[in-house]
Amino acid sequence: MGSTALQAWKQRIFQFQQQVRQTPALTQGTLFTPQEPSAAPPLDPWTIDPFQLPPQNTEFWRGQFENKGGAALYFVIDDELPLLLYVGETITANQRWKGEHDCKRYLQHYLAAHRPHQLPVAVNIRFWPHAPRDRRARQKLELALIQKWRSPFNKENWELWATPFVGEF
Repeated sequence: MGSTALQAWKQRIFQFQQQVRQTPALTQGTLFTPQEPSAAPPLDPWTIDPFQLPPQNTEFWRGQFENKGGAALYFVIDDELPLLLYVGETITANQRWKGEHDCKRYLQHYLAAHRPHQLPVAVNIRFWPHAPRDRRARQKLELALIQKWRSPFNKENWELWATPFVGEF
């Protein structure tokens, strides 16, 4: 991929995601009796800003951990622009990327596309540790975030962005 094409691809995603960040969250009122106070409010993808979470090295999983970590959503971000590249979910945050993970391959291709052009890149991963333990609820929230941010490494958005990093080189 040429330098101009790579930068144009990133700029399109950046512009979309910046618009998402600047758009205030819509809140829906109720016509009927409000929810009981004891009921947990539904998780709102508009209240989660992945760019505000603390970054970690994408090789975090190589470290030694006393526990497996808990349920979490995670976000792969290139802080150079910034771009949210991938949204994922896990029940064991500290172990999620051990072994095979397609996103690791996409990242390798993404980084390799930058090197010949000497373009800066600053990829990291961020965890949101408040995800529901229930798998279906967690996956529902993950999908809502994928749809909100239109993260290009998630298969749901490959066609939208014509994502070049998901195939084999």
